[in-house]
Amino acid sequence: MPTKLGVLAGGGPLPARIVQSCLTSGRDVFVIAFENETDPKTCEGVAHMWVPLGKIGTTIKRLKAEHCEEVVLAGPVRRPSFSKLKPDMRAIKLLGKIRKAAGQGDDAILSLLVEELESENFRVVGADDLLSDVAAPGGNMSERIPSEGDRTDIEMAARVAQSLGALDVGQAVVVQQGVVLGVEAVEGTDALLKRCAALKREGEGGVLVKLKKPQQERRADLPTIGADTVRHAAEAGLNGIAVEAGQSLILDRPEVVAEANRLGLFVVGI
Repeated sequence: MPTKLGVLAGGGPLPARIVQSCLTSGRDVFVIAFENETDPKTCEGVAHMWVPLGKIGTTIKRLKAEHCEEVVLAGPVRRPSFSKLKPDMRAIKLLGKIRKAAGQGDDAILSLLVEELESENFRVVGADDLLSDVAAPGGNMSERIPSEGDRTDIEMAARVAQSLGALDVGQAVVVQQGVVLGVEAVEGTDALLKRCAALKREGEGGVLVKLKKPQQERRADLPTIGADTVRHAAEAGLNGIAVEAGQSLILDRPEVVAEANRLGLFVVGI
């Protein structure tokens, strides 16, 4: 019998996918929903508690009261300013470490949170440990295949993404004809694609590449794409999307591939 799972639910559809998987399999689940971050639909029909960001002690205490043994961090969370953070006593004691981690980037903050959870004997798992069908496979997944020019752009975008990732900046890069149209920072991939639509050059399309950061805690915030990503890439006039095989997530892969085929884009695992 699987142990009870605690879901620290950020934004996007991934937390709801995990919750639904638990409900389908009969696994007990409890959701920690973050104010102004978690989609309320994630909590429908399941036990949950809403908390402001910064309530680390409150979150841990409730997870223990719910007898959760495993915990997953799922979905992105926008980093709040310290002036708007509502820390409890445990967070206040960690404030020095949190400030230091914040100076190093989002991954350092996530790693600190994972350490705190593990110090309380929770087993922290990744979304791909729970959903067997979300890890990106290698190779081409769509009817369209990247051209030689696309592959050149993919290689360049991957080099840029690795450099940015080493600085804990972002996971996504858009390149067209050897020119970097945009890099992902705090705005997220969808906003990056909308921005690049206005920067696209005449001629052959371009590519979106998403890679895991080299030092990233892989149990939290792996690069993720879904059908909306494909649609936004098409709206930006791109030729396709490349994601890191085994180190990124594809939500509802059949839908993603169907959208790519419908819109004439490629999706490839590299």
